Amino acid sequence: MQPKHASIAVNGIELSYFEWTPESVGENSYKPTLIFAHATGFHARVFDAIIERFAGHRVISIDLRGHGRSTGGPITHWRQVSDDVNALIGHLGISQAVGIGHSMGAHTLLQCTADSPDAFRQLVLFDPVILMPDYYNYDTAELANNEPHPTSRRKRDFASLEEMIVRFKTREPYALFDPRVFEDYCRFGLLHIGESFELACPPEVEASVYESSRSNASILETAASTETPALIIRAQQSQMMDFKGSPTWPELASTMPRGTDLYRPDRTHFHPLEDPADATKIIAEAIDGHA
Repeated sequence: MQPKHASIAVNGIELSYFEWTPESVGENSYKPTLIFAHATGFHARVFDAIIERFAGHRVISIDLRGHGRSTGGPITHWRQVSDDVNALIGHLGISQAVGIGHSMGAHTLLQCTADSPDAFRQLVLFDPVILMPDYYNYDTAELANNEPHPTSRRKRDFASLEEMIVRFKTREPYALFDPRVFEDYCRFGLLHIGESFELACPPEVEASVYESSRSNASILETAASTETPALIIRAQQSQMMDFKGSPTWPELASTMPRGTDLYRPDRTHFHPLEDPADATKIIAEAIDGHA
């Protein structure tokens, strides 16, 4: 089942998305649309290994601003990302969907649920970047004087897909990924520019997302007022600055009217990418158990 690729003009950018449509739907077999939103530095197609297991559903997977085939320069506020997705939801007439997000994508879908109340009937959020309250209390002037995020120095250009695969396959976190997911990450994570290839998420865009990660402090109020059922899957806790530990506030689900916490210390922050079969099981059980 190959997806259709399309984009819409929104908020000064071209927002790219991929759509999978079931070949046929039985008369009494309604299945909700699934909306996928990826993590920082990734793209819509990293979910292919999960999406193919939901062949009976209409599925939309989005290239967030500045990622994949979507245009847009550095991000200064995370509401820019959710505003884009809200516009796409309106454009496609999405309602009562299941939102499945990872990391920044999970944060984005939670914000969209508040901004577009009819869009989602349920959320499945893998390690959303929604931090404990103290992290949002910061001096903006001090933050502006910080050094650029290390991801701004990532290698941008590659001679071929094979070069990217060889460079990344033994490095963490990529070495943690399921082999199929890693291949999809590389294959769809490059844009053919002239005679070479460039990362589909430019280093300066990836860095800007990390640098603005505390910009949407109101997300905690959003979580506390959102009536949409939400499953929060949290990965292992870690004090290491290696991206593998969970950034999610452990008390997040308890502040949500219909939030459920699922702590998975056996998984890293890259849970859906390292074990798509397990992520699929969690999503399927959440959908089947929805009242």
